[in-house]
Parts: sequence; C-alpha cells; structure tokens
Amino acid sequence: MILNKREIFMEYMYVVVGNLVLAAGVGLFILPNHILSGGVAGIAVALEPLLHIDPNTLINVLTLLLFFAGSLVLGKRFALKTFLSSVLYPTFLTIISQFAEAVYITEDPILSSLYGGIMVGLGVGLVFRTGASTGGMDIPPLIINKYTGIALPTLVLITDGLTVVLGALVYGVEAALIGIISVWVSSYMINKAITFGGHDAKNVMIISEKYPEIMDQITKSMNRGATLLEAVGGYTGNRRPVLMIVIVKKQFAELNRIVSHIDPSAFMIVTDAREVQGEGFTYEEEI
Repeated sequence: MILNKREIFMEYMYVVVGNLVLAAGVGLFILPNHILSGGVAGIAVALEPLLHIDPNTLINVLTLLLFFAGSLVLGKRFALKTFLSSVLYPTFLTIISQFAEAVYITEDPILSSLYGGIMVGLGVGLVFRTGASTGGMDIPPLIINKYTGIALPTLVLITDGLTVVLGALVYGVEAALIGIISVWVSSYMINKAITFGGHDAKNVMIISEKYPEIMDQITKSMNRGATLLEAVGGYTGNRRPVLMIVIVKKQFAELNRIVSHIDPSAFMIVTDAREVQGEGFTYEEEI
C-alpha cells in the first residue's frame, strides 16, 4: 500500500512521540526505582547485580542487537522506522535519565510501577501503530506475530512476564509482584494505543418476522443502516433473514425500545465490537 505524504508524516510522528513517552516512563520511573517492568529496561534492571553493567549501557546494546535481528526478519520498511527508534530511544533515555537524577519524582515502587507501565505501554503502542518497533524487546513479539498471528499485546505480556520471572530470581518475589503491575498496565495501554481512534460499539443480530418494520424504524429514528443476512433455522430448516446492525453503545437503549415495541418476541444477540471503522464511525456524526 502506497502512503501519501500526510500519512508518512503521521507515522513518523507516532514513532518520535512514542519513543519520547517510552523513554520518559523508563527514565523517570522504571530505572530510578529498579522496577522489573519487562522489555530491555526490565532485563537491564534484572541483570545489573549479576553483570555490574550500567542499565543505560545495557539497554543501548540490547536495543542495537535486537534492531539488527528485527531488520533481517521483518523487512526494509520495518528497518527504516525502527532505525529511527533505535537512535531516538537511547538518546531520549540518556537525556531524561540525567534530568531524573536532579528531579526525583517518587520513591514509591507501586507508583513507579503503575505510572512507568502506563507510559511504557503508551509509548510502545504508538510505535506499534506504524508497524515499527522501539527497537527493544518488542521485536521478538513482532517476529512471532508475523508467523503466528497471535495478538501483539498478548505476546508483549508473555515476553515481559518472562522478564519479570528472570528478575524474581535476582531481586526476590516481592520485586516481581511489583513488576507484574507494570507489565499488566503496559500491556493494557499498548492495546488501547493500537486501537485509539476507533469506536467501542455493539454488534446486534435481530431475528424477527417483522424485520422490515424494525429496519425502517432504525433508519428513520437512529440514522443507522442495517444489513440483512440469509440464515437457515437449524431445527426447522426454514430460511429467514437476520438483521445485523452496528451501533455506538449509547444507542443500544433506543434500539432495544424500537425492537421491543415492534416485536416483543424478537430474538436479539448482542456482542461488543472492540473497534469499528467506516462511515458513521470514522467520521463525527450528529446523534
């Protein structure tokens, strides 16, 4: 797919901002309080007592090694954007770490784990939106995702969890329990950042003999379109249409009233749609 200039600009802005937020989370919260957060920062913290290597130095080395591994497997486009991350992240982290030495935000490990996880997850998620990487331990999940299709937030959660287990062997169980907070929050924020811009919605399937009246009222009252699906009753073998409609969550009560009024015996199946794109959702609407 060929991107226009605006799309290319926005992708690189996501990479720059994502790396800045990631570096701020690591430099201000993770490293100063030795939080086992996962990622290269978590590995650096876990290995510091064993290797006696400065965490910033270890992070920079791991970032470069993983960048080369990712470039070989994930292709040229990935390598170009991840190269930018591999330069920006160590640079931002070095600057922010120096600032953190002068301005110590908190010594509370719980707060550090929580807010560090929020910022790390948000930063990584913004970069993931472009198909790139921050050049760290999110590269192995991207490689696995390419061949298995397993969701990235899930793979990042597993990878970071293994990092916390490594840290537990060095710092003990209590430190690992604190680190798990950061790992879980980070995974949650990655998912939110990746799906940011979509709309939480409801997907409703309606089975009713009065589907024409229901569909007409939905169009008039809710300004929503609907789709008719052809279905066959499993027991009777009779063919009957199924009405499918996707609505924003706040419209569900109105839809429920419409269906109940027209056909109280209608059968409705309601599921959550985690993200919806397209006309009526991608653009702002008046409802």
